[in-house]
Amino acid sequence: MSGMLKRPSATRGWWSWATTVDHKKIGIMYLFSAIFFFGVGGIEAMFIRMQLAGPNGHVVSEAVYNQIFTMHGLTMVFLVVMPLGAAFANYLMPLMVGARDVAFPRLNALGFWAFIGGGILMYSSFLLGGAPDGGWFGYPPNSVVSPGNGMTFYCLGLMVLGTASLISAINLATTIINLRAPGMTLMRMPVFVWMTLVTQFLLIFSLPIITVALVELLFDRRFGTLFFDPGAGGDPILWQHLFWLFGHPEVYILILPAFGIVSEVLPVFARKPLYGRPFVIFSGIAIGFMGFGVWAHHMFTAGLGPVANSAFGITTMLIAIPTGVKIFNWLGTLWKGDITFDTPLLYCVGFIALFIVGGLSGVMHAVVPSDYQQSDTYFVVAHFHYVLFGGALLGFIGGIYYWFPKMFGRMLSEKLGKVQFWIMFVGMNLTFFPMHMLGLQGMPRRIYTYARGMGWDLYNLMATVGAFMLAVGSLVFLWNLIVTFRKARSAVADPWDGRTLEWTMSSPPPGYNFAELPVVHSEDSFWHEKYSETRDGKLVRREPGPEPQSDDGSKVHMPSPSFWPLFVAGGVAIVAYGVIYGWPMVFFGAVVFAFGAFGWVLEPSSEE
Repeated sequence: MSGMLKRPSATRGWWSWATTVDHKKIGIMYLFSAIFFFGVGGIEAMFIRMQLAGPNGHVVSEAVYNQIFTMHGLTMVFLVVMPLGAAFANYLMPLMVGARDVAFPRLNALGFWAFIGGGILMYSSFLLGGAPDGGWFGYPPNSVVSPGNGMTFYCLGLMVLGTASLISAINLATTIINLRAPGMTLMRMPVFVWMTLVTQFLLIFSLPIITVALVELLFDRRFGTLFFDPGAGGDPILWQHLFWLFGHPEVYILILPAFGIVSEVLPVFARKPLYGRPFVIFSGIAIGFMGFGVWAHHMFTAGLGPVANSAFGITTMLIAIPTGVKIFNWLGTLWKGDITFDTPLLYCVGFIALFIVGGLSGVMHAVVPSDYQQSDTYFVVAHFHYVLFGGALLGFIGGIYYWFPKMFGRMLSEKLGKVQFWIMFVGMNLTFFPMHMLGLQGMPRRIYTYARGMGWDLYNLMATVGAFMLAVGSLVFLWNLIVTFRKARSAVADPWDGRTLEWTMSSPPPGYNFAELPVVHSEDSFWHEKYSETRDGKLVRREPGPEPQSDDGSKVHMPSPSFWPLFVAGGVAIVAYGVIYGWPMVFFGAVVFAFGAFGWVLEPSSEE
């Protein structure tokens, strides 16, 4: 047994990454996994746009189009934007709160490997008879009667991904609540940490709801139950309630981390504190609470009746208030600031502009008669892409440019970053703004091809040209990464003159983060260590302190690497395959899971 439990000793190479429990390495793996899936989802989007570039398209068949359409949505939501949020939360949050790691390091590794298992499970369906084809929303009865195993992969893949997210959410929330540095009260926490905390609670309370729905759909498909069969007393509307009870908090799970990033970047490049900081925090909390009370605005055409439609129309309008508060505070932060338009700020200002467009069209959807006309048209596609691409993804790209020197010790090219921004900003608007017009002209959102003479040709061609611009912008970003990684590490500890604790240490930080845990005395504590104010309010730079993190951290007690989380996650994935391909595989997966769990329990948490 002692031989079986011998610790992995590699400190470099692929094995060190496979066995790591360091929150920073796990955050980096989330980041590059999300970038990879962004490329895959982008290729799927290009096939969609080429198919719809003109009337009577024949780029792919109808069956393949349905699979690409479904997997594009699933990929961008569950395999790109959510793991990007997890990447920033895993890497930055412990540094920002003054902790050496997350509360449960090995559990953190399990969450990542379960995420990878879920992604592999979903995409292996292309090689195993066909991918999911019922839309990312999976509405019955289509998702029940869909031939092949595609929608079964949908159920199992989302359950595995949900398990990964739930594990991560519990871990991150526990870390924020229990491992903050001395003096860091809740109201002294960075806004990004606050938005991360709200996001974790949204995950904890919403994921069980979608899990119930997925189990019922899986049982209908595999075991002949009748949860969604109205002829046998089931109800397909039940799926919509369960899905959107998860799906609308999910929107804020995707966007709140970007809100946090913008709230950290703007004060740095405006060289002034975040305007109305408590209002930004409490508006984020309000969004979290109210996000569970608006789900049925996705169901205005489902026949719920005028009372329910009116109630959910009102709550949808009300949730725009805390969102508007944030926008007001961001603009107030920039007002009369000493602004430097570096690349991170460009992305965050672009985020604000495009998110306002998406928010205004969202308010239009709160008006029930208007929504009746826009529902299931390309107007809805335009709306949620302005929120999720123009909003969340632009915010995350800004965060990458901002924290990249801290993560990797290298500065991304400002020139290439600005070129990428303008290509993507123009391409984003050229792609999705014409979809408003297509929706108002009645083009359905789930359409494979269309006839000539519908009046949709020009707008679809514009959208396709814009999509190619987005692809070019993504390639510029990829080239920027390649060029930057070929350079030697040169980033200083505090290249942007930051305000939060992660900028107090070297770039990249040491494995133990802090040799001595910091003591926090105020909001933006690091900023106040660097600057004082004269009587007339002018900033004066204090004398520079010692270089950060000069000792080797040899006395810091840290958890050791472990390969057991990878074993456990592998067992979960094998069990999922077994549900489709037979009970022997379920049994084998259960054995792998049990073996991994057994080794995990017996393994000491760290080297003596």
